[in-house]
Amino acid sequence: MANSRFILFLFSNFCQLNVALSGNFVRDFDITWGDERAKILNNGKLLALLLDQSFGSGFKSKNEYLYGKIDMQIKLVPGDSADTITTYYLSSLGATHDEVDMEFLGNLSGEPYILHTNIFTQGQGSREQQFYLWFDLTAVFHTYSILWNPLFIALYVDGTPIRVFKNMESKGIAFPNNQTMRLYASIWDGENWATQGGGIKTNRTAAPFTASFKNFKGNACIWSSTKRASFCKPNSYSKPKFKWLSQELDSSTQTP
Repeated sequence: MANSRFILFLFSNFCQLNVALSGNFVRDFDITWGDERAKILNNGKLLALLLDQSFGSGFKSKNEYLYGKIDMQIKLVPGDSADTITTYYLSSLGATHDEVDMEFLGNLSGEPYILHTNIFTQGQGSREQQFYLWFDLTAVFHTYSILWNPLFIALYVDGTPIRVFKNMESKGIAFPNNQTMRLYASIWDGENWATQGGGIKTNRTAAPFTASFKNFKGNACIWSSTKRASFCKPNSYSKPKFKWLSQELDSSTQTP
């Protein structure tokens, strides 16, 4: 733990602590592409991303994060969603970027979605893992979470951990700990590969396809080059709302 706390201390002069108890899409996010296909509704409480017959849409967080516990409730495209891809991920920029991916691959009506995950460190990915989940991703909203601290990255679905990537820098494996990342989401057409390796094409007559997002919550280290606030201090670790900072791998974070 001493080593991880030292890493956090190095960034304390450049970050501030933010606890987002109730996210608002107007305040917390920018629409990055798709124009009117991305719609902020219900006074900022709901965001709908549309993929029509020609183009998709996406958004990103206004803030950059260095470690955090991020939650988002998402409801996926219902019915025939073949080759639609809805993404929810953290990423930095550049050729040596870090990235934590959750991509939802649509399917023919009645067939299950696939949750495609990947983790990039210093521009290197090829760590794909895919999952069939235990519920209908399109009927109601479900919570998808990313926990990123100095010890590991964990992906959760409705509070259940499905994947863990440990910090193994001591063995020469890069770990995301020195590049800030924004949160991104999008919907787009991946008919070259998303459903059965591209064998099933998008049913464009079913467009527009809609993925909906709500209840963003972010307990996170927010990067700030202007505010030299004390942040991620060791004496914050004992506070319940900051427990993710020092959380270690135990029965609550072991994947089934």
